[in-house]
Amino acid sequence: MLKLSLSMRKILLLSFFLIFTLLAIPYTLYPVHADEIEDLQKQIDSLNHARELSVNATKPLEGQLESLQRQLAQIQATIDNLVTGIAQKQKDLDTREDKLALQQALLEQRVKAYYIRSYLTDPLLVILSSIQAGDLFRELSYRQSVTKEDRQIISSITAEVVSLLTEKEKLEKDKARLALIQADVDKNAKFLGSEIKKAKAYQTDLGKQIAQLSAKQQELLAAKLGSLNISRSAYSMGRCDSDLTNGRDPGFSPKFAAFTYGVPNRVGMNQYGALGRAKAGQGYEEILRAYYNFDSVERKDARINVQGYGTYSLDDYVKRIYEVPDSWTDNGSAALKAQAIAARSYALAYTGGGSGSICTTEQCQVFKPDPKGGNWEQAVNATSGQVMVQGGNAIKAWFSSTHGGYVFSSGEIGWSGTSWTKHANDFSGSVNSFSDLSSSAYDKESPWFYCDWGSRAQYNKTAWLKPEELADIVNVLMLAKKDSGTQVHLSQTDKPNPDGQETWDADRVKRELGSQAFNSISDVSVSADFGSGRTNTVTVSGDGKSVSFNGSEFKNYFNLRAPSNINIVGPLFNVEKR
Repeated sequence: MLKLSLSMRKILLLSFFLIFTLLAIPYTLYPVHADEIEDLQKQIDSLNHARELSVNATKPLEGQLESLQRQLAQIQATIDNLVTGIAQKQKDLDTREDKLALQQALLEQRVKAYYIRSYLTDPLLVILSSIQAGDLFRELSYRQSVTKEDRQIISSITAEVVSLLTEKEKLEKDKARLALIQADVDKNAKFLGSEIKKAKAYQTDLGKQIAQLSAKQQELLAAKLGSLNISRSAYSMGRCDSDLTNGRDPGFSPKFAAFTYGVPNRVGMNQYGALGRAKAGQGYEEILRAYYNFDSVERKDARINVQGYGTYSLDDYVKRIYEVPDSWTDNGSAALKAQAIAARSYALAYTGGGSGSICTTEQCQVFKPDPKGGNWEQAVNATSGQVMVQGGNAIKAWFSSTHGGYVFSSGEIGWSGTSWTKHANDFSGSVNSFSDLSSSAYDKESPWFYCDWGSRAQYNKTAWLKPEELADIVNVLMLAKKDSGTQVHLSQTDKPNPDGQETWDADRVKRELGSQAFNSISDVSVSADFGSGRTNTVTVSGDGKSVSFNGSEFKNYFNLRAPSNINIVGPLFNVEKR
């Protein structure tokens, strides 16, 4: 704080008296506004609330922790900026204080002079003085002018003192508040560090558990997924035989089913997402940049060797690609043009600029010997030779029909990491719930956007599960976590055991699990990270108790145990009860 001498304090008090009482000069202190520290405190309160929720969770949820960590980093950045600002304010105030010290002597002289001149400027004293009558008016005016100047200087210096003291007091309070906030942030950072460590350990442990699934069990999961015959191409897709829309009744209630957003491959362009973006007015290059990282669109050509059909020029090859419906003509056929450029880029990269060959199925791109014609050929001609280029080379532009509102990089789904694929949201506005996603995703019109995958012959060919069937899946997951050695006994009961072992039925699993086992599930709640597009936790309740699972582990054991080919096919899913 500014230190003032005893004489300075007296002068300051006298100045206040002169200014506010005698001179009636109004002075208003700086108005108080909500500032960045106030906003920062609100963010801290929000972070503490989220932290409390995380503490109360049954498992450390890595997705939530990453979100908290990002929020914490933003708060810390704000704090750093405020600290820098406060340091500059401190420097400025120190400079003002040094200048004010030089004016202290002037203020003392001016206050003394003011008293003297206030006395001497009394008109009666001037009249009674020895001043000649001719100079009387001039002398009186001069003395009044000097006295007025004294008042102005006293007012100015005193206001500066008041301002300095006020700002220094506010600065000290800001420092104290910021110190408390920094301590709170440090506490949260320490907490997050610990929780993330736990989450990583938990994920490592889960990874070990999943790795302990036998090779045969993993083959079973792959075969089960393959039996769904999910088309990657929007051109050849039918409709999801969703039990929410087809109205088929399994003959029991209540019932549960798992619904997945999108199809398994979510890398690169989302074909139905491209259609949605075209309908929203986006051009074809804007659409492509939503799904890929690339430097530019350039014109290239090569001879493409198609397995079993010989070679074609790049454009003639693309004219024979059957990947999206010809009717997608919104906004000047922007979706068709984006697909043409993606198909051209993929073929060029896949064949190494034409040195290799390319297959004709969805494993590469759907090719037919006859040109598709129509709007597709017009889109190919309109973008003739155009490919996406990064570092001078065409990118391998993967794509699939439906991503479910999110785009994943190649490394996120277990492929090799690539610089041209990206993780991105594929919806407009903000999404904070499943209903938000269903209304905002660009690919919401896809027949496979939200689907319960698989069915079984009984129960009217539906994917609905009985409460006790879902309880069996939950019990299998808990038993596998309790004793990984039991996993070879925990596959589907309606198919031969892949390891040639005895498959334990629901009663045997309950006996092994003991009092922890569920007999029936009454409710399921799902929480998701809508920033990354992943289900975080699945919480099941029944028999007067609840248990929560990581979304990934629930998906894996659901697929391992669920009957027939009933599957969860992606990282973002929900569980419906009817």
